[in-house]
Amino acid sequence: MPNKEMLLVPGPTPVVDSIYEAMAKETWGHTDPRFAHIFKRAIESTKEMLKTDGEVFIVAGSGTLAMEMALVNTVAAGEKLLVISHGYFGDRFIKLGQAYGIDIDVLQSEWGKQVSPEAVEKKLAGANYKAVTITHADTSTGVAADLDTLLPIIKKHGALVILDGVCATGAMEEDMSKSYGGPDDKIDVVLTGSQKAIGVPPGLAIVAFNQSALAAREKLAKVPAYYCDIYNWLPIMADPTKYFATPPVNMIYGYAEGIRLVLEEGMEKRYARHKAYGKAVRAALTAYGMKPLAEEKAAAATLSCILYPDGIKDSEFLSKLASKGVVVAGALAYLSGKAFRIGHMGNTTKDMLEEAIKLIGETLIDLGHPANIEKALTLFAEHFSTSVR
Repeated sequence: MPNKEMLLVPGPTPVVDSIYEAMAKETWGHTDPRFAHIFKRAIESTKEMLKTDGEVFIVAGSGTLAMEMALVNTVAAGEKLLVISHGYFGDRFIKLGQAYGIDIDVLQSEWGKQVSPEAVEKKLAGANYKAVTITHADTSTGVAADLDTLLPIIKKHGALVILDGVCATGAMEEDMSKSYGGPDDKIDVVLTGSQKAIGVPPGLAIVAFNQSALAAREKLAKVPAYYCDIYNWLPIMADPTKYFATPPVNMIYGYAEGIRLVLEEGMEKRYARHKAYGKAVRAALTAYGMKPLAEEKAAAATLSCILYPDGIKDSEFLSKLASKGVVVAGALAYLSGKAFRIGHMGNTTKDMLEEAIKLIGETLIDLGHPANIEKALTLFAEHFSTSVR
C-alpha cells in the first residue's frame, strides 16, 4: 500500500493499491455500457456477499444516508420503531426516526455492555413495533450485538429487523438467507458504507432489502423522500444504463474491486481473520495496563475501544503515536479523553497490527508509562494463532 500512515481509526480504513488503481481509471459516462457492466457486477457481488434474494442499492452518500434509506422505506410516520442501542451510533436512529415522525422507543445499554435479551422481550411484548434497529458493531464502544439471541426474540413479535452494518459488513456475518430459529426469522435490511470493513474510501451508501422489507415499502405507497426513495433507484439497480441521479463513477470502480477482494478471500476466512485480529489486539494491549471497554464476549471483531491506564493524557498519546505513523481515534461522548478507539478491519494486515502494538508501547514509554513490548507482542501472537485455528 502507498499509504504513508497506518490508518487504524474505526473508518476509513487502509486502502490497497488495486482499489486506488481502479479509482484512478478514466471516468466514463454514467450511462456508458462499459460502466454499467462494472456497476452491475458490483451490485451482484454485494448480493452474493450478503446472500440476499432481495434488492441491493448502492448510491452516493455516507452510512448515515444508508440509515435514512433503511428507515424511510420501511416505517411510516406514527408507526412504532424500537431502537436497540449499544452506543452513540445506535442512538443516531432516534433523531433519524423523529425527523420522519416515527414513534421511537429505545433500549440503551450501559456503554461497553449489551442490551439484555430479557429487556428486548419485555419491550416487544408491550407494544406493536413495525421494526427494530440493531447496530451490529457500534463504532463508539466496540460492542457487538448478539444476533443469534436477538433475532428469534424480535421475529417472534413480527417486527422487521434493520441491521446497521456500517462497522461490520464484510467482516462479521450478515447472512440475509440465514434463519435464526423459524424459516422466516431473517435479517430484513442490512445497511452499510464503503469505508470500513469493505476497505474502500468513503463515499458510498449501501442498503440491502429482502423480500419482506420490499413488501413493507410497497405497503407504504408513498414515502417522505426523493433521493432516499428506493423506488427511484430500483430501475437503475436493474439496469445501470438508466438515469435517476449521477452515480460516483470512480467510486463504483473502486467499490467493485473492493467487493471482488472480499469475495476472493472468502467470507468464512474473512470472518475468522477479523475475529482473530480483535482478540489479539485486545489481549496485547492488556500488557500495557490498558483495558477494553467491552467484555470479550460482547466485543466486536472490527474495532476496539481501549481505556487508558492512569496518567496518560489523550491528546499527548494520540499526537505522539501519530508522529510514529500510526493514527487511531479518540473516544466519543463521556469517554472522550479517557479512551481511544483502534480499528482492525478491512485490508488491515497482521503485520500492520503487530507494528502498531509495538509503536503504542514505545509511545507509552515516551510518555513515562512502563510498557512490556515483548510481552504484548507475545500475547498478540498467541491469541491470533489460537483464534484462527
